Amino acid sequence: MNKQQLKDLIIKSIDENRDKIIEIGRGIYHTPEYGYKEYKTTEAVANFMQEELGLEVEKNIAVTGCKAVANENKKGPHISILGELDGISCKEHKDANEIGASHTCGHNIQIAGMLGAALGLVKSGVLDSLDGKISFMATPAEEFIELEYREQLKKKGEITYFGGKQELVKRGYFDDVDMSMMFHSSDCGDSKALVGPESNGFIGKKVQFIGKESHAGSAPHEGINALNAAMLAINNVNALRETFKESERVRFHPILTKAGDIVNVVPADVQMESYVRARTINGMIDASERINRALIAGGTAVGAEVKITEIPGYLPILRYRSMDNLFSNNLVELGIPSNEIIDGGDFTGSFDFGDISHLMPTLHPMVGGVKGALHTRDFEIVDEELAYIVPAKSMAMTVVDLLFDGAKGANEILADFKPVMTKEEYLDFLNKYDKTI
Repeated sequence: MNKQQLKDLIIKSIDENRDKIIEIGRGIYHTPEYGYKEYKTTEAVANFMQEELGLEVEKNIAVTGCKAVANENKKGPHISILGELDGISCKEHKDANEIGASHTCGHNIQIAGMLGAALGLVKSGVLDSLDGKISFMATPAEEFIELEYREQLKKKGEITYFGGKQELVKRGYFDDVDMSMMFHSSDCGDSKALVGPESNGFIGKKVQFIGKESHAGSAPHEGINALNAAMLAINNVNALRETFKESERVRFHPILTKAGDIVNVVPADVQMESYVRARTINGMIDASERINRALIAGGTAVGAEVKITEIPGYLPILRYRSMDNLFSNNLVELGIPSNEIIDGGDFTGSFDFGDISHLMPTLHPMVGGVKGALHTRDFEIVDEELAYIVPAKSMAMTVVDLLFDGAKGANEILADFKPVMTKEEYLDFLNKYDKTI
């Protein structure tokens, strides 16, 4: 069979199993779980890969998560298709559960799309015609939240890193992978999809302002007000904002997780969390150092101690146009006009897939079918065909482009590829920003 015949078989298989793909996406949508707690979702994904596709599944690859490999005995390039398991906190959303968790992140769509691509590749019978391995990996803990819980896991030795893909890189799950792909849902307005997004990376921060308690009414002069230190620190950072390069798209957005104990005691323990985001690694480092000085100065002004714990966050996502072009061409083949596919996008948020893009060629398009901003009460799936089915088909078809005819497509990309970081350099970078100042 030629390449087009293989793609047609994939499309036919996905269409025949459309309801199963959407059903699992809906089911995961209604059972959101936070990172490193995705037990039900991991089980649902593993069951689908075992029962529907007959694949052997490795479960709990990083506390939670799972992986299956097709064409395991083939010697060609190894392509990994990823989907993310965790939900986000958005208690204002109509479908949030009792603890405020929801899939306003769209990760349920990713997982269903990954499984749809797996289904298309396995059930169509095209695997024998492809020269390489394909793994399907459901990854935990993309959303960088519940840091105290993750700190507990780290202290118990269950994880090293707070991000799921960081942890999987450290554990060796990408050691034999040559290229990776996934997609993200996004409200694309009048368009249907976007390829080649740019994003910020970030360094996480937990900041503790340590003062001295005293009676707030009768003896405030005997205390050191840690809340005032935090307020001054925030204002200090605000005074820095005009000094950041426009091109770096720097963001600092703190929240106070503890602002005192009771109203009539001068606050002696005030705690803050934030990210320092920027478009490049050097921009992240520069902004982080400046912001640290501003935070410490807030404490110095009132005589408070400032303790800054830096947490390795995510790296900016890198673009690989050759991968983007394959995906775009397949979208067009599926009936999406080229003028409804946006080329390039500016996202000042962060994806842990950015870390993977520094290690290997990657594909990370944004596909529509939803409306409303991610992580907000307005997020809603409005077109299940576009949200779930189209990206499943296009990813599976892109695998054919890469692995057909002796994996010619993949080998051409890999021949010119040099990673920005080796695995060792990447882990060294993470460890450098895992410290307390």
